[in-house]
Amino acid sequence: MARSTFEKYGGFAKVSRIVAAFYDKVLDSPRLSPFFEGTDMKRQIDHQTKFIASIMGGPVSYSNEELERVHSRYRINQAAFDEIAMLLRETLEDFDVEDEDVTVVTQNIINRAKFIVNTK
Repeated sequence: MARSTFEKYGGFAKVSRIVAAFYDKVLDSPRLSPFFEGTDMKRQIDHQTKFIASIMGGPVSYSNEELERVHSRYRINQAAFDEIAMLLRETLEDFDVEDEDVTVVTQNIINRAKFIVNTK
């Protein structure tokens, strides 16, 4: 049986390190950091670790409805979303995730844009 991408890269321990490094980049971004003012980053990293793990075939799952509900209170425009996707791609590459796997993970995020982008 084939291993999931989640297992291939070391499970929660590795995904958590990737997500922590990703948020370092996000918080350095003038466009993105305002979204996280007042956010408990330890909790945010925990949630995002579970989300990225789910995209990589890990044991957690999030529905598109949950994504939409959680992000509905933020005015996330397409430019902010695109930057998030780019920073995730860069971070995965920094952690030597193979190109094909980087593409699958980032495409999975991009495919959910309509549940995250909200300019209403």
